[in-house]
Amino acid sequence: MTALSSDDSPVYIRLRGTISAAILRGEFRAGDQLPSVRALAAEHGANPLTVAKAYQSFQDDGYVEVRRGVGMFVLPGAAEKLRIAERDSFVKTQWPRIRAHIALLGLDAEELLGERV
Repeated sequence: MTALSSDDSPVYIRLRGTISAAILRGEFRAGDQLPSVRALAAEHGANPLTVAKAYQSFQDDGYVEVRRGVGMFVLPGAAEKLRIAERDSFVKTQWPRIRAHIALLGLDAEELLGERV
């Protein structure tokens, strides 16, 4: 469900993460049409049903709308709603694991945050 899905996540979650990241980066803005199910499936070597499942989850969450016979389009406010959901997910699920790993390795969090990658 997050833009930064791990490689061991189900394929539809990874696809959702890819699309989420594109929306958050502004590659898809309000009113923009998302790639067709077949086009995205071909691009990622995925089953079209898997792509449809990822798209359905965006529709269920209110980030996109389907225009019958035309395609799927990003709704106004989707990027901000998605950013809020991603932040919440990161703080609740990813950050505690990252913080624990930092402590386990004896790293200094302030030093890490000051590092340039």
